[in-house]
Amino acid sequence: MIFKRKKSKEHEAPVESSEAAAAPAEPKIGPFDIKDVEDTNEYLDFGSILIKPVSGLKVRMDVEESNKRVIAVSLEIAESRIQLMAFSSSKSESLWPGIKDKIKSDIGAQNGEIFTREGHYGEELLAKVPQQLPDGRAGHVALRFVGVDGSRWFLRAVIGGKAIADEEAAGVVDAILRDVIVNRGDKPLPPAELLPLNVPANAQTRPAQEEAQPEIKRPERGPEITQIG
Repeated sequence: MIFKRKKSKEHEAPVESSEAAAAPAEPKIGPFDIKDVEDTNEYLDFGSILIKPVSGLKVRMDVEESNKRVIAVSLEIAESRIQLMAFSSSKSESLWPGIKDKIKSDIGAQNGEIFTREGHYGEELLAKVPQQLPDGRAGHVALRFVGVDGSRWFLRAVIGGKAIADEEAAGVVDAILRDVIVNRGDKPLPPAELLPLNVPANAQTRPAQEEAQPEIKRPERGPEITQIG
């Protein structure tokens, strides 16, 4: 009987693809936690939310009617809109499932339609919400809801306008969202607590670059979408 000698594993070297070894690391995609960003000087600092300025961007701070509290930062660019709200959260549990259920319930109560789809940050919601048109006719507004979990914070984005159906416009809005920075702060807060917002101190400090600077409006009552979820 002939026995074949097994090769010693000591002499077996792992085979590594030269392409895999040389592959560059994928760039990090935000929204980012403020502790992970070295330089925020160019950003507009709204307190818990920091926005990277881009040409043509208009910014408004939305106020909750009942208590006059600033609750959201709304951005508008090239016929697209994105509303941002930041909340505290725990390390172990996402707020998004509960917020999604609330959004679905609210839109259902308005006889709207809602659909789900997979996005870059997980499951997103697409909604058609009934709305009266300026001429008095019945119509609807199309909205996209995105939830992003961070380090003890949660960011909710509501997107509307041209970015709903236009791929190029959606890319512009998604790029703005990816550059957002969230400042959770170190203060102990219960989950789902709205993080504080304020008017940025550097909002109008560079008039020489006015064309490249966002147009910022002072706090005012937000659109109806602030009441959803």
